[in-house]
Amino acid sequence: MIHLAIVLLASVDFTRDVRPILSDRCYTCHGPDANKRKTAMRLDDEKSAKTQLKSKRFAIVPGKPEESELYQRVVSTNAGLRMPPAYNGHAKLNDVETGILKQWIAEGAPFQLHWSLVPPQRDAGASIDSLVRARIALDGIVPAVAADKRTLLRRATFDLTGLPPTPEELNAFVNDASLQAYEKAVDRLLASPRYAERMAIRWLEAARYADTNGYQTDGARDMSRYRDWVIEAFAGNKRFDQFTIEQLAGDLLPNATLDQKIATGFHRNHRTTAEGGIVDEEWRVEYVADRAETTSTVWLGMTIGCARCHDHKYDPLKQKEFYQLFAFFNNNRDEKGFVYNFGNERPFLKAPTPPQEKEWLRRQTARDAALAGWNESRGEVAKAQAVWEKQIARRDLDWVSAEGLVFDGQLFGDTKFDGKRVVEYDDATAKFDHREPYTMSTWVKPQTRNGAILTRTEDYMEGPGYGLYVMDGKLRFHYIFRWTDLGMRLETRQELKQGEWQHVAVTYDGGMYTEGVHLYINGVEVEKTVLFNSNLWPNNHKAPLRIGAGSGLGFEGEVKHPRIWNRAMRADEVAAVALEETLSGAARKAERSKAEQAKLDLAFREQHLPARLAALKRDWLGAEQALGEFEKKLPTVMVMDEGPKRDAFVLLRGAYDAHGEEVDPQTPAVLHEFKKEWPRNRLGLAKWIVSRENPLTARVTVNRYWQMLFGVGLVKTVEDFGSQGELPIQRELLDWLAVEFMDNGWDVKGILKMMVMSETYRQSSHASAEALAKDPENRFLARGPRMRLSPEMIRDQALAVSGLLVEKQGGPSVKPYQPAGLWQELAGGDGYKRDTGEGLYRRSLYTYWRRTIAPPSMVGFDSPNRETCVVRETRTNTPLQALTLMNDETYLEASRKLAERALQDADPLRSAFVRAIGRDPSARESEVLAKALRRFEARFAGDPEAAKKLLAVGDSKSAYPDVAKLAAYASVASMILNLDEAVTK
Repeated sequence: MIHLAIVLLASVDFTRDVRPILSDRCYTCHGPDANKRKTAMRLDDEKSAKTQLKSKRFAIVPGKPEESELYQRVVSTNAGLRMPPAYNGHAKLNDVETGILKQWIAEGAPFQLHWSLVPPQRDAGASIDSLVRARIALDGIVPAVAADKRTLLRRATFDLTGLPPTPEELNAFVNDASLQAYEKAVDRLLASPRYAERMAIRWLEAARYADTNGYQTDGARDMSRYRDWVIEAFAGNKRFDQFTIEQLAGDLLPNATLDQKIATGFHRNHRTTAEGGIVDEEWRVEYVADRAETTSTVWLGMTIGCARCHDHKYDPLKQKEFYQLFAFFNNNRDEKGFVYNFGNERPFLKAPTPPQEKEWLRRQTARDAALAGWNESRGEVAKAQAVWEKQIARRDLDWVSAEGLVFDGQLFGDTKFDGKRVVEYDDATAKFDHREPYTMSTWVKPQTRNGAILTRTEDYMEGPGYGLYVMDGKLRFHYIFRWTDLGMRLETRQELKQGEWQHVAVTYDGGMYTEGVHLYINGVEVEKTVLFNSNLWPNNHKAPLRIGAGSGLGFEGEVKHPRIWNRAMRADEVAAVALEETLSGAARKAERSKAEQAKLDLAFREQHLPARLAALKRDWLGAEQALGEFEKKLPTVMVMDEGPKRDAFVLLRGAYDAHGEEVDPQTPAVLHEFKKEWPRNRLGLAKWIVSRENPLTARVTVNRYWQMLFGVGLVKTVEDFGSQGELPIQRELLDWLAVEFMDNGWDVKGILKMMVMSETYRQSSHASAEALAKDPENRFLARGPRMRLSPEMIRDQALAVSGLLVEKQGGPSVKPYQPAGLWQELAGGDGYKRDTGEGLYRRSLYTYWRRTIAPPSMVGFDSPNRETCVVRETRTNTPLQALTLMNDETYLEASRKLAERALQDADPLRSAFVRAIGRDPSARESEVLAKALRRFEARFAGDPEAAKKLLAVGDSKSAYPDVAKLAAYASVASMILNLDEAVTK
């Protein structure tokens, strides 16, 4: 309340003093939301607030509070007249608040645009320190002295790399007496690969990055290539405006690179659902709305999601504007609300790592070279085939078969069915399940319009796993698991003929999508209708292939030559194997159909090529197969891919199916203009966001960087720069930083270096009694930052000081130690299966993140659960945190390994303390550590089994011979890692 006391003696500032009162106490009934407004009079709009009321009075008469209805109603003692309404339980304005309103009206009641909507300006001659010192002087607070060198380097090293400095780095810095010592250290930290990983984790929280989908069964996904893109972007110090454009619209850039497309994974990190029975469009709308809300939070600091169901109650944002922003994200190609829950969902792309990309290119080159060699031999092949045809022209060709390569074995002989009998074949070597391509082929002579021709069923149910059917006279392919609404169903548009022999086939590429299914009648692909396509579950059960029945649906008629191949055949191969008639010599060449000739060509090339030509073909097919197998192993990443325009509407009350006015992509009117040269798509939106005219993006971004270093932003509500958000504690400083950021090319490393090089940052965090009384939260920055380390820093520090940390950048997420039984209670099955080896000791950035059951050690130290975009850092202190540090497997193992390292030095206790704390222990601290060590030594000397049990925690091995001694030092190391100073910056 310090600033309020000041303004009552000076002039009132509308933004600082008046708007917060009106927003908190008046806008609910007299604000932007037309649906909740009690009268036409609005207090968020100057013209409306000063217009004559129906009562002929005025809410505000500039210069005359006694004639202003607003002032008279807020000070009224009549419960029926007083505002805010007493009958609704609202508290009366206090004397300070009514005094401010009175003074404001008396001074003419000037309105101002909300501070965050006014473009930032700066004094070119100012600096971080000059602005901070000027603000401190207003309150008479004496700034703190500079922090000692060890404290400063530890602070900066954590802030810029997320890890502690080594004793060697500390000693080198302390012993460097040059004036440039600190700047050299900062430059070294910013150049470290650790810097990019440290920056990435906060961004990934904003991007709601995780390794699972987030709802119900919470199936796995792999977005690690997006995470690695973020790391690489920070490592290369990508300009923040370009960083923004690529994530919002990299796919729309001219000649977009693979990396730019991967960047759009930012807006595919949201949760998705595979719950049975959901409405597909309802959840697709949820995903699009999430993108609009996340974009607003991350770059604009606006709570635009509050306008999803109605006009915003506090800020000048209309519901229509929410859906205009929504429209930018509404056209993602092939996106559905119902997901498959078994891996990445469309649209996605292959995203090889740089080493994989090189190998991929090598294999493609090898395939192309082999194919070129085969193609060059086509003339020679044709001549050899002509000779072969002449050699066999005098013989019948009933033995000439195109099935030598592709045929895996005839399952049945010719069989006639009356609809009652079922023939089964169970082959343990057959793998025709989800993700396994195959071709099913047979001749049929149906007698009825319905019946199962070939089905593969589950061994515990009668429902078909997949099959070919005659349904309503048409050929149908059906792939399901358990329920008929999970899977895909397709049928031909033309009907089969009753009582006639026809060859039918289906080829399936093993994928999730109907494009990978082709239906054939008499060797010719026919048009298909997709009846249903929802979910293909992994079907790993042993199941017989059945002829003539599926779910009790009997086939009446005849079936012959049913076959299955272990791959999806090409169209020409299907045409070839559909032929039954014998080809009888060269004399018939002119009479052959294309399908007959294809069968003969296939037979020659598969079985009768001369050795040299056969070798060329083998080389090509081998290279093709090797490339295909390699491509199957390449990681994929879900991305944005602009598809055809979808209509967008204002959704009444936010309901997906309650369409109101149709809208086109547009940005909020209260902000800067959307230029004509910008396309009305995500690329245009991204350019609008990073436009120099945007008053929000730079402010919001540097405010989060300030939060990263000082624990709280210059605007504490980092996610809300609107009327309900906090006013900037030092607006001049925030604006100075925002303009500096833009003027220097959106240089992230540059603005961070400027912050950590400032005297403000380099102050001691020691607070005098006077400073604590006047500024307990250090908002005026009269001392250096002091706060608990973030969750990942606490864990990573333990791994680093113990020597366990594996510094390997990028790659799939890993599963370190977690509590026994994790996942089983909520997810069932085998539960959490942790990694072995280096996966246990990677940085926390790479920890596998299951949204419904997030890593407990991270959540216990206040990590967000990654279900939604989170940009504000929170810190609590609970007993559970101390219990984690003392008992979690990671910290016990780290304590043991820290003890082993310390025991290699002359003074083990000092060594362990310096590694964990960054300074020498005081005499009193050394005494306490020594006393604790003696107590632990006595305990473990008398209980060697307890020592062995303690040292057995964790997978790493120990060769230290004295078990009791190591256990004692490990216990002291655990105590050190549990110190408040160890987990505090």
